[in-house]
Amino acid sequence: MIGEAELNLLKTTAILLNLERGGLADETAVINALKNGKLGGAGFDVLSVEPPKQGNPLLEPLPNLIVTPHMAWASDEATRNLVRILEGNINQFVAGKPQNIV
Repeated sequence: MIGEAELNLLKTTAILLNLERGGLADETAVINALKNGKLGGAGFDVLSVEPPKQGNPLLEPLPNLIVTPHMAWASDEATRNLVRILEGNINQFVAGKPQNIV
C-alpha cells in the first residue's frame, strides 16, 4: 500500500508509523526515503516477516527509525480491556449465555 510513489507524496518531515500489519509499507522504499531525506522518520511495530530474517532492511540502525518487537498492542489500557472482555465472556458462559463466540 505504501511504496516509493506514495512516500514521494509526503512532506519530508512526515513520520510513517506501521503498527498494524507487516508488509503494508515497502520496507526497502521506506529505508531509501529515510536515507535520502524524503521521509522524516518511521516507526514499525510489525515487519513483513516475523520473526525478522537476516537482511531485513528495517533492521539497519538509523537515527530516524524505530522498530519495536510487535508489542504496540500491549499498553496498560489494552491489557485492562482484554481482561475485562475475558471476564465478561467467562461470566456470560457460566450464566448460560455465551458471547463473542467464534
